[in-house]
Amino acid sequence: MAGKARGTLRGMVAALALLAPVPVAADGLAGAYLAARQASFTGDFKAAAQYYAQAATHDPTNTEIIERATYAHIGLGEIDAATALADRLTERGVHSQIGTMAQVATMARDEDYAAILASLKGENSIGPLVDGLVIAWAELGGGNMDAARAAFDAVAQDRGLAGFAAYHKAMALASVGDFGGAEAIFASSQTGGMQLTRRGIMARAEILSQLGQPEQAADLIEEAFGQVLDPELRALHDRLASGEALPFSGVRSPRDGIAEVFYTLAGALADEADEDFTLLYARIADFLRPDNAGAILMTADLLDQLGQYDLAATTYRRVPREDPNYHIAEMGRADALRAEDKMDAAVEVLEQLAETHGNQPAVHSALGDLLRQLERYDAAVAAYDRALGAFERPDPAQWFLYYARGISKERLDDWPAAEADFREALELNPDQPQVLNYLGYSLVEHQQNLDEALAMIERAVAAQPQAGYIVDSLGWALYRLGRYDEAVGHMERAAELMAVDPVVNDHLGDVYWAVGRHTEARFQWQRALSFVDWEEASEELDPDRIRRKLEVGLDQVLSEEGAPPLKVANDVH
Repeated sequence: MAGKARGTLRGMVAALALLAPVPVAADGLAGAYLAARQASFTGDFKAAAQYYAQAATHDPTNTEIIERATYAHIGLGEIDAATALADRLTERGVHSQIGTMAQVATMARDEDYAAILASLKGENSIGPLVDGLVIAWAELGGGNMDAARAAFDAVAQDRGLAGFAAYHKAMALASVGDFGGAEAIFASSQTGGMQLTRRGIMARAEILSQLGQPEQAADLIEEAFGQVLDPELRALHDRLASGEALPFSGVRSPRDGIAEVFYTLAGALADEADEDFTLLYARIADFLRPDNAGAILMTADLLDQLGQYDLAATTYRRVPREDPNYHIAEMGRADALRAEDKMDAAVEVLEQLAETHGNQPAVHSALGDLLRQLERYDAAVAAYDRALGAFERPDPAQWFLYYARGISKERLDDWPAAEADFREALELNPDQPQVLNYLGYSLVEHQQNLDEALAMIERAVAAQPQAGYIVDSLGWALYRLGRYDEAVGHMERAAELMAVDPVVNDHLGDVYWAVGRHTEARFQWQRALSFVDWEEASEELDPDRIRRKLEVGLDQVLSEEGAPPLKVANDVH
């Protein structure tokens, strides 16, 4: 039943990827260096920092090793350690982008704006955009607003950078109380897409509030995010709707402004650059402004994507309980724990979160999903019940909760209740291919409403023609309906899309047998067995049944199971 639910810095990054990830010993300079490079390749910053430090003891003047160690320490969030290494590079006359990044971060933390200007206006550089924006904020930190304006305007002259420059200029004006000037920039759309980001919209809402326009600010929130708001946006909206004048919290100081440079660049790089490269910017944004939950969440998510689940879980945990984003961080931490196969710990995190944030449907949904993965279907149904009950009003997003609860009920052999949930999901999202596929397939299995069921699966395939598991559903449904010749092409297509899936290959074998292609059927069953993950065999797959089919054929197996016989054509192979 496969068809149901299976459903530069840049230069240095590239250099780190040149080494294939093969095991190496860490003895001596060569061993430590190779181990460090392998760790860098896999995104293991902790091991990389350790091995580069070991390599540096053997060759303390090797600037390449020092620079790579600096990179690893920034990835770990150890900016002070990275800065100490960067200073060693400076002492040797090496102008390192990575080293400058660490040094500028430390200068900004210490609010040593003169040192930043001396560094970036001298021979050091992080990159044109970062340099220009940081210089502008540093000028503001030195009390020279005219120079800051000029620096922002200079960045805007570079092709493609005008939006970043305008956004930061607006934030800088707002940080010194020039809310009219800041709103004029936002209203003119000079910031391009930056004003449409979550952070840009929230900043503009606070600016409008300071200008005595709280209703317009509340409307801005609703226009951008709709009426169903997460806790952070809901709190902001409600304060605005009550007429409260909100302080501007987007950027409170030049140090915050420099943090914003790295944060906005990390956001811009997220879909363009490798995760370890983007992580450097997120780490410095977090270092300079540790109260920015957005930077913490971004950092943790990047670590998660890099497979550094322990570091990700630790980072998620830094979001304080009183922060509106706490529940997001805890759900992220549970995901990281689950990825580490710490299932009990992940369940505990979500169960505790359900106690403290029970008004958030997403929390109960996440718990339900985890319990469903653990095949604790009764508990999963209860979690989905609470998730649905947490909605204040009907919402199209509820389709997934009905769908997931339906799967859980179906696994509990409560088909009538499961069908009701699947149909409710389709009421909310009539063209959702996963729901169409699951319900259609299940109806075929229960021999109910067969014409409707087949039409559902065909709609699902039309919506996602490259989804092998849905194409498999169509072929298997036709097989179950006795339309063997029609099933062949769809099952062959499913096997092309999911070539190493044991269930799909098993199904194709059955379809071949049904049309008399017995030799090909046996070949597909052998392939299915070769792809079985014996430790995590799908509940939809029975290896012993496949072996029996290889021994005596499908007809005999069906007879032994008391199933109706197939109308098999003559074997032409």
